[in-house]
Formats: sequence, structure tokens, C-alpha cells
Amino acid sequence: MAVTLKVTYGEQDEWAVLRVSGEMDLVTSPELRQRVHEAVADGRRSLVLDLSEVLFCDSSGVGVLIATRRLIRSCQGRLRLILPAQGADGGTSRSSEAEIGGGSHVNRVLAALGVRRLFDVYPDVTAAVGEESSPLSA
Repeated sequence: MAVTLKVTYGEQDEWAVLRVSGEMDLVTSPELRQRVHEAVADGRRSLVLDLSEVLFCDSSGVGVLIATRRLIRSCQGRLRLILPAQGADGGTSRSSEAEIGGGSHVNRVLAALGVRRLFDVYPDVTAAVGEESSPLSA
């Protein structure tokens, strides 16, 4: 069974919210990159990537996330990731989101590669779009 990537667009306040589900790999990651570029071309500078339903992420997916960060920063925008303590596969963190073995698959991959600290991470969309919310620690 082939798992694909699905990206849906929504808006919440001044934030563009891209909800991503499935697998982010060499074949599927360009779709997310395209959707990010479309949002920026439409003038969106505040972007939330909800990765809570991503089951798998390889280096291509990580590359898209880093390129998205670079693009948003070049526009003086804001990027926030949703990486919940419980992953789409039902696995839960044993102690904290910062632990390499805990949380969503994407969170574990970013932590293992040492790039998790580059992103502002939130547990859900409500927290990400809230102006008084603080990101989770890396």
C-alpha cells in the first residue's frame, strides 16, 4: 500500500495553516514545497505547518522544512511547526517533547539531526496562532 502526502490549506486569524498528513519523502516532499511557495506568493508571511499527521519523514522532508524556514525568514515572516507529544502513529513521549525518542516522528527526526532547535514548535494549532503562546523547548 502506497502512502501519499496530503496538504490542506486553511487560515486562522492572520496565519496560513498547512495541514500535512502521510509521508514526507523524495517523491512527496515537492508537493509541500509547492504549497508553501503558493502561500508566500499569495502574500502570506505567517505560516503554520501542522505536521501532527505525518507518519514518516526522510531527509527530503527535512530539506523542505529547512528551505521553508529560510524562505519565511527572507520575507521577514513567521514559521511555526505543530509537532505534538503524541505522534500520528499513536506513540507517546516517555517524558518530554525534547527527548529524541519521544513525540511525533518528525520531532524525533529533527531532534536526531540536531535541527529541531531551528524551529518554533507548538503542540497544536491553537497554541501556534496564539500571540501569548510560547514555543516548546528544543
